[in-house]
Amino acid sequence: MSASRPMRLARAIARAGLASRREAERWIVDGRVEVEGEIVRHPGTVVEPDADIRVDGKPLPPPPRRVILLLYKPKGTITTRDDPQGRKTVFDLVDIPERVEPVGRLDYNTEGALLLTNDGDLAHALTHPSAKVPKRYLAKVWRTPDERTLERLRRGVKLEDGRTAPARVRVVQQTDNGNAWVELTVTEGRNLLIRRMMQAVNHPVSKLRRESFATISIRGMERGEIRELTAEEVARLEDIANGVPPRKAGHEFRYKKGYARPKPRPNKPLSRKKAASRKRNRK
Repeated sequence: MSASRPMRLARAIARAGLASRREAERWIVDGRVEVEGEIVRHPGTVVEPDADIRVDGKPLPPPPRRVILLLYKPKGTITTRDDPQGRKTVFDLVDIPERVEPVGRLDYNTEGALLLTNDGDLAHALTHPSAKVPKRYLAKVWRTPDERTLERLRRGVKLEDGRTAPARVRVVQQTDNGNAWVELTVTEGRNLLIRRMMQAVNHPVSKLRRESFATISIRGMERGEIRELTAEEVARLEDIANGVPPRKAGHEFRYKKGYARPKPRPNKPLSRKKAASRKRNRK
């Protein structure tokens, strides 16, 4: 939805960077929000873009710059701002003036790709079940699943909240003690989905990492590292959010002024065999 069009009141507050949309809805219900001098208590109220909106008597600030970040979430962090148990949160790793929210969740014991953004519309589109956004995981599991078990996972397994959607699954590597690393790509966002899927087929997970979300990968990043997405990655996300198949997303992208470009990768030194081969070819 364009910012120049009418929008829901909670979205207008979230867009100003004061709170998440859900938190803004609570503020409205609590009577903290005024529109044109009148207290409004219905979160679904639609307002014009130039409406006089005030929270606790103060006017909304202008919308902040759009921010989309990729965090390599470390194990042992949570994806909410506050925790009664005092555990470390992913926001302890974010040091920017803009308020961002996670796109989806990763549980405390799972590491890997986590998007953070202040674009509520994009986050909503990417987490809506109809989007079927691909999420690729690497799981270390007890014992190596056989082909029959892999086929069960590909077709979908029955869980307490319903059968899972078809998934892409393959064994990547077997360990010396008979366990295995398994790659799974799913398009659902259910809580603890990968762990529950593997438990359902008697291959419980001991380690879990999300390698990519909506084709945006943590390849080359370190645990705890955070970076802004490149313009090409943003274009891919927007395409996927608009229903473009992931394999085609971003194909029409062109770099524009003001957007980040990917950092050049250092050239790897040639092996002795390849260096000798090139030397012979130059003669």
